[in-house]
Amino acid sequence: MRLVLVSAIAIQAFVFAPALHAAGGGDSSPPKPTNTTKKCLFGRVYDKNAGRCVKPNKTNFTEDQLYEAVRELAYDGQLEHAQDILRIMDQNDDRVLTYWGFTYRKMGELELANAFYTNAIEANPDNILARSYMGQGYVTEGKTDLAVEQWREIKARGGEGTWAEASLREAIRTGLTYSY
Repeated sequence: MRLVLVSAIAIQAFVFAPALHAAGGGDSSPPKPTNTTKKCLFGRVYDKNAGRCVKPNKTNFTEDQLYEAVRELAYDGQLEHAQDILRIMDQNDDRVLTYWGFTYRKMGELELANAFYTNAIEANPDNILARSYMGQGYVTEGKTDLAVEQWREIKARGGEGTWAEASLREAIRTGLTYSY
């Protein structure tokens, strides 16, 4: 009962907090569409050097370039294509694990998503994006107390005022989650 009371008090604090929109961090706004989502089909990624769409494993993209392609495809709703790219990336990278979780959460596979978020957080306890996305999944499931726990962890790890913190706070306050 005490945990429920503490959560209820914390939730009331969110209701009176001013809305912050995507404050801070590289993930503060949706990715802008590039030729990857404008021109490419079947999970291909636009290669500027080649001037065409290519299979992501058939070129020399950096991990950061692949990560941005994953993010863009996921935001565009091409979750399976985003996962195709994730498969060729470093499976120990906490960003990759975070986006596995994100894509599965958006597909409605919340248990599998949480397994990936947990692995991302184990690999990097300061991964506030994984914590935010996990918390947003908890909001979707109606597990607000668990979402508040992740929000507190984000703040404790120096994430106050970041997009990860603000988006989770807004999700807890409104019940609406983000797709980027």
